[in-house]
Amino acid sequence: MSKDEVVTPHVLIFPLPLQGPVNCMLKVAELFAIKGLRVTFLNTFHIQNLLLKHTNVQFRFDNYPEFHFETIPDGLSEDHPRSSDKLLDLADGIEEVMKPLFKEMLIYGKMSSKSSRPVTLIIADGGYTFPVDIAKDIGIPVLYFDTISPCALWTYFCLPTLIELGEVPFKEEDYDRRVTGVGGTENFLRCRDLPSFFRTSDLNDRIIQFILQEIHEIPRSQGMILNTSEHIDGPIISQLSSQCPNIYPIGPLHALYKSIQLSAEKASPDANFSNSLWEDDKSCMAWYDRVTIEKTVREVMEDKKDEFEKSSSMMAKLARQSVGDQGASSHSHFNRLVEDIRMMRLSTHSS
Repeated sequence: MSKDEVVTPHVLIFPLPLQGPVNCMLKVAELFAIKGLRVTFLNTFHIQNLLLKHTNVQFRFDNYPEFHFETIPDGLSEDHPRSSDKLLDLADGIEEVMKPLFKEMLIYGKMSSKSSRPVTLIIADGGYTFPVDIAKDIGIPVLYFDTISPCALWTYFCLPTLIELGEVPFKEEDYDRRVTGVGGTENFLRCRDLPSFFRTSDLNDRIIQFILQEIHEIPRSQGMILNTSEHIDGPIISQLSSQCPNIYPIGPLHALYKSIQLSAEKASPDANFSNSLWEDDKSCMAWYDRVTIEKTVREVMEDKKDEFEKSSSMMAKLARQSVGDQGASSHSHFNRLVEDIRMMRLSTHSS
């Protein structure tokens, strides 16, 4: 492609090959498609096969001529269970196989500057630590989309402080001790509220080191997308802004999608990805043991029923406020995101 040719904005969306991130990013991809953006969604072969087998994803996205799926191997054998207790195998496959193929795809392949559809922006899951350097090499920006809770993400960013203060790792007898190293939560956060892997006795644990690398990479990007709103997580968003100033809080995505779907002239039929992505697939195992889940559900539905109903009603109200009209906060941030992509206002890397 010559320098004189006009480059059409082209977004590459790259989720972690796990159910939650894929569902969340598919919703963002369709919102972009409704707005007429050129979008490529990069799945692993395994995930794409599950989608084709258990959902109407192909029919759904056939409505958008500027939307395309691409696939990439995850580095694991076909018979690998890809279960929750084998996530480190997946991490190895990503590093050894997916990373070099991703780089080749963007530098020399069908989405490179030499192709007819060059990528102009990468939206990568926060769990990937390599897109920033690859994007820097080819001169395009990266936005991270961390699909986990902003509150959980903020504890990740505070992990170095928690280690320095001696609050991580912690032991079972410390569960009810107040945590002081997570800014903005000093009055209520307890050790038991922190991610379970913060209890490890070995700070060289791979997951701990992975988180430390993740929080190093996210601020090097051109911004971050969050599945929340200022109404719901305003104080936490303010804290995260100290690490990553350009934040697009565009959630709750299901509510934003429904709101935009109602106003779109040519919107596709609605469908529920989250309930069917891994349906009947034996390779998916429970993330938490059933005893713990049963105990938690019983506590919520019986012991704390009134408190839960009050809290859920409040969250529903905040969600409606976030997407209530085109001037609501999530609409405004989403429109800003789309406009930034269209106008290519996201600067390339200087770090």
